[in-house]
Amino acid sequence: MKFSHLHVHTQYSLLDGAAAIPKLFSKAIKDQMPAVAISDHGNMFGVFEFVAEAYKNKDENGKLKVKPIVGCEFYVTENRHQKSFTKEQRDRRVHQILLAKNETGYKNLIKLTSLGYIEGMYSKYPRIDKELIQLYHEGLIATTCCLGASIPQAILRKGEEEAENEFKWWLNIFQENFYVELQRHGMAEQDKVNEILIKFARKYKVKIIASNDSHYVEQDDFNAHDILLCINTGEKLATPAIRDFADDDVNVKNKRFAFPNDQFFFKTTQEMSKTFGDLPEAIDNTNEIVDKVDVLNLTRDILLPNFPVEKRFQIHTKEETVGKYKVSPESQNQWEFLKHLTYEGAVARYHEISDEIRERIEFELFTIKMMGFAGYFLIVSDFIRAGREKGVFIGPGRGSAAGSVVAYCIGITNIDPIKYNLLFERFLNPDRKSMPDIDTDFDDEGRQKVIDYVVEKYGKNQVAQIITYGTMAAKMSIKDVARVMDLPLAESNALAKLVPEKPGIELRRVLHAPLKQKDGEKSLEEKEALSNDEIENVKKLRDFYKQAQTPTGRVLHEAERLEGSVRNTGIHAAGIIIAPTDLTELIPIATAKDSNLWVTQIEGTDIESAGIMKMDFLGLKTLSIIKNALSLIKQLHGKEIDIDLIPLDDVKTFSLYQHGSTIGTFQFESPGMQKYLRELKPDKFEDLIAMNALYRPGPIAYIPNYIDRKHGREAIAYDLPEMQEFLEETYGITVYQEQVMLLAQKLAGFSKGDADVLRKAMGKKNRETLDKMKKQFMEGATANLLPKERLEKIWTDWEAFAQYAFNKSHSTCYAYVAYQTAYLKAHYPAEYMSAVLNNAGSIEKITFFMEECQRMGIKVLGPDINESLKGFAVNKKGEIRFGLGGLKGVGEAAVENIIEERNKKGPYKDIFDFVKRINQRTVNKKTLESLAYAGGFDCFPQLHRAQYFTVAEGEDVIGLEKIIRYGQVMGQQQASATNTLFGELPITMEIPPPRMLDVTPWPLLVQLEHEKEMTGIYLSGHPLDNYKFEIRNYGVSSIHDFNEFRDSIRQQTNPSRPFRIIGLVADAQHRIAKSGNKYGNFILEDYTGKMEFPLFSDDYLKLAALLQPGSTVLINGYLKQRYNRDEYELKLMGVTLAETMIANLTRSILIEAEPKELNEEMIQFFENNFKQNPGKTTFKFTLVDKDNKLITNFISSNQGIELTPELVKYLEDNPNLHVTVQTA
Repeated sequence: MKFSHLHVHTQYSLLDGAAAIPKLFSKAIKDQMPAVAISDHGNMFGVFEFVAEAYKNKDENGKLKVKPIVGCEFYVTENRHQKSFTKEQRDRRVHQILLAKNETGYKNLIKLTSLGYIEGMYSKYPRIDKELIQLYHEGLIATTCCLGASIPQAILRKGEEEAENEFKWWLNIFQENFYVELQRHGMAEQDKVNEILIKFARKYKVKIIASNDSHYVEQDDFNAHDILLCINTGEKLATPAIRDFADDDVNVKNKRFAFPNDQFFFKTTQEMSKTFGDLPEAIDNTNEIVDKVDVLNLTRDILLPNFPVEKRFQIHTKEETVGKYKVSPESQNQWEFLKHLTYEGAVARYHEISDEIRERIEFELFTIKMMGFAGYFLIVSDFIRAGREKGVFIGPGRGSAAGSVVAYCIGITNIDPIKYNLLFERFLNPDRKSMPDIDTDFDDEGRQKVIDYVVEKYGKNQVAQIITYGTMAAKMSIKDVARVMDLPLAESNALAKLVPEKPGIELRRVLHAPLKQKDGEKSLEEKEALSNDEIENVKKLRDFYKQAQTPTGRVLHEAERLEGSVRNTGIHAAGIIIAPTDLTELIPIATAKDSNLWVTQIEGTDIESAGIMKMDFLGLKTLSIIKNALSLIKQLHGKEIDIDLIPLDDVKTFSLYQHGSTIGTFQFESPGMQKYLRELKPDKFEDLIAMNALYRPGPIAYIPNYIDRKHGREAIAYDLPEMQEFLEETYGITVYQEQVMLLAQKLAGFSKGDADVLRKAMGKKNRETLDKMKKQFMEGATANLLPKERLEKIWTDWEAFAQYAFNKSHSTCYAYVAYQTAYLKAHYPAEYMSAVLNNAGSIEKITFFMEECQRMGIKVLGPDINESLKGFAVNKKGEIRFGLGGLKGVGEAAVENIIEERNKKGPYKDIFDFVKRINQRTVNKKTLESLAYAGGFDCFPQLHRAQYFTVAEGEDVIGLEKIIRYGQVMGQQQASATNTLFGELPITMEIPPPRMLDVTPWPLLVQLEHEKEMTGIYLSGHPLDNYKFEIRNYGVSSIHDFNEFRDSIRQQTNPSRPFRIIGLVADAQHRIAKSGNKYGNFILEDYTGKMEFPLFSDDYLKLAALLQPGSTVLINGYLKQRYNRDEYELKLMGVTLAETMIANLTRSILIEAEPKELNEEMIQFFENNFKQNPGKTTFKFTLVDKDNKLITNFISSNQGIELTPELVKYLEDNPNLHVTVQTA
């Protein structure tokens, strides 16, 4: 007898179901089940994957091996609109399974689940009610469901009579599509309910079906599923479980929600037949439901939103066949309008339309018309135009869309594809119909304006964001399981750290795949490109895994089972869909707390299959930086720059690139890229496009060849003379996918469409397609009389490199944005760096960019009440001022009031003038304190910071309080004078400002601490700034790295390794124990964090004198296990002042340089410095000629040298010199 599971939860029953869809189908196929249903809690998240999986598994006749049945286990409440409840009157939800019989039923399921979110969402539950069920029940099958459903709940709580009335309601609605569902999980409540359900079934002649409330695939997945429930509820596995029937929002002190037993798995037909041996018809009746259900195919043709066009373009009334496809009259009319806009734009862009341009336009327009995509181009063009009108900064294009001349002519992109040889077929293959994908970059703030425009134009019910599913990836599954299983956090982090940092890496493969190529196919070394160090970490992880009974071993085994489980939902950062009608007629919709828009229940990869148009609205921070910089330039210089019209051959900009001074610019700022730019010395825009494409894993190896060929150090060679036309711009090196496509057309006569298929096959290493295309290439090229042996080499090179070759369209667009940032940095350095600082995002980044400003000779000063704006801005001297809005405790309204008053009546003369003029309700005491601590009043030299916070003898308030009171009195006097009957002749008494106490200024350290508290950074300097050379070159560990090592010491192979740390003594507490012995607690701080350590007895007496607050010290020590304790403490071996490091520790210094870096000025500097500063340090200079593999050593043999501050500064200022210091 056949049986089908009709009550199945997948992993999309979030953190409640642990069944992966492929595993369910695999087991169902093995068991020869006719069908399987999906019935996740309240949602249809998994439906597309579920149906698609069914279509992947067909028999030899092309028939599905297992029929997919789409359903949902809804939360049903009395009134979906009620959202407020009390302890006495709680939200009583019941469960209800509904299955789609046919297309109508599927549409009604979509309506119900969508309205559950849109109208019924309460807490985390999307709820529907009987009103909706009555409206949308057609085409649906209902059952009595599980213990949590309305009829079983009525039996348990209200009695048989009430339950029977409920039964009759459902029977009346669904009639022959209503079934009694029996479940047997070994629970007393179920036995009681089942007895009465059978009674109802017999009485009303309703058929009985058997089901198992399946939440995981195999019985031994029970523990993993239990852990999953703990992740959901935030509990620990060790917390006592409630094993009685309960809902997942049950809240019992010191207890956790859990399933009653291990019977909630995807049982085989044999297991189900045995469980229902006394009711065989319950097994057989599942086949009746299966037979009633139509096989659904959820894929649809793309439905474009209606884009209305003027009457004069509405000339088509009939569907026509264009090329291979049928095109509707609406699409043809839209195409007429698109054609008009294209030629109008072409005249504006090109002035004269040559035959080449016209031919390209006509080819593109024909392809767009044939595929029916004119509306798509019009929609994108429309919202980009609207965005520009609203002042939004929009990128020049991204991805392959930049290859379209139509897109260029109608303003979607800003890069001329003909000028840069960008290909339309890379974007839209004329031989294969697939949805175009135009992604657009907006400045961060402007992005929302454009989305608002789209919502307003097409309607809120036709626009949505796209859901994402947060799965438990390798590291996350380890951390989640470790927390639930109570593994200490440090051990959990150390375990997760052993998983290599590779996108998409799978724990399953990390634990079981061959390590190296010699160990077998698809090894971690080959497929994931793991380094030797990463493979060593994998070996350690596998050792833990083998110890299956240890806590770490158990964590890894359960994490392996749960990897890939859907943990939560999110919103795609950029994806937006636009539909031609109400979305709830087309796809299931959800809502999200952090979005005003609807959200799809299906993720981006399935959206197009569902027939909905998707596009990415991306926020690009670089555009915000450019916008901010241009605004500052206009503000300071009154100059309005159109960034799209700057010259692409600007000498100053290329000089910046040639010096590698690219920190803060787009795409080119990494140290590796800077090094290559200095070697390349780019002098044309095409060099930037190429470098942007080459600087990534794989092609990076070709950069030295590219550089040498550009400068004539390596001969430019072509495998065939015919290749020069397309490879000349990159000196004979294949850099772009487009070059492969063009060469395939030229050498072998490939069509445009075939060339694109070749590109895709090479990128994805699709062996089957590649073998076919190689034959086509060889035949086509030999027919053109090209030598076969050369063709073999070309094909082999392409296969090796084309998988890395980059999309030239995208590289050109982003090189263009990068060039714009470099242009601004070169011509308006202070304004540009202010904009960079305003968009830095984190304290670490702000500090990093402030260092770059310092290198550029631009001062970054603290806040100033007379110069600062809300964010970083430039003063009249070209210095950058910290923004008032960045200060802790200073609100937006206060900043606006200060700046507005300053703009109206001029700079503030002194602190008393300031306090008289501002609105103290807005600029309150807290704001004034923050400004004083951060140095905002330093522009008034009469007072220093300490005076604002000192209480004078005989007084009870600080100086700032006196200033505030003065301001209040002056404000009241002004108000009363204004309101007097003789306002024009006010008689006011002159009130003198309060006298401020003359006190000693704060020490620098105190001043810095207050600055850091208010701004997050040291503004007047950093105590460790003078020791950067030592930190970099003397084997110094950061405090962050030391703390991480200490926290994961049990996983370390050498736990007692020595550490050398430079830090500022932030605090020192000296104490005396009851025994009379002295001891102390000390806090050391560096750029990365803080560490605390105690010193006792002899160590304290010996070292405490050096550990004074404000001292910068070098400490040497190691971690030592405390006696009879499972704890480690820092054992100090020595403490010295950091300023003595260079003199005491430097044994030798080695400098490596390439011959081209050597020049007369450098030799002169070293010669003079060494003569004037003899010492004991050995100096070694090595010239490394990588091209010719030559190394030449020069050693100071007669005498040593002294490493002076001047020499240190010279080495710091010349990053091309590689420095190695050998220490004592």
